Amino acid sequence: MRKLNILKYPDERLKKPSVEVHDFGKMFSLFLEDLIYTMKSSPNCVGIAAPQVNVHKRVVVVDVSQSNHREKKCSHGLLILVNPVIVQRDGELIVREGCLSVPDYTGNVERYYWIKVQAMDPKGRYVEFDTEGFEAVVIQHEIDHLDGKVFLERLVSPKELFKRKVYK
Repeated sequence: MRKLNILKYPDERLKKPSVEVHDFGKMFSLFLEDLIYTMKSSPNCVGIAAPQVNVHKRVVVVDVSQSNHREKKCSHGLLILVNPVIVQRDGELIVREGCLSVPDYTGNVERYYWIKVQAMDPKGRYVEFDTEGFEAVVIQHEIDHLDGKVFLERLVSPKELFKRKVYK
């Protein structure tokens, strides 16, 4: 496994929409291993999308199980979602988001509190599940990357962008 390079805003490649995955072979499996490793080896990271590593395929990895921000009642553990689609949504909340591709800033973004997701697993099998709270927010954030968007485009207002704190 290797840690993949993260594209940083304002890199134009972050704006490129991703294409659906149809090949679930060995090369795809190896890429998923690298993507998971990249996420897990990035401090405080709870999600990553393939376009962030310049692979424009509809794949996201999410794991909020170790986060201090997660709600205890809703964590599916490590999720590898291929061709994910949000098919239902409800409730709204404003949350502070950060991103590996925008390392110096965080910002307040409006998201849905509850979502129903349809996707495929790493083997190409259909999955569907509901999630809410922090996990739902992270999935929405990562799906935005698949559509060529970063959280900066969803700020509640320009005044809601903040310089990230430096942790020691």
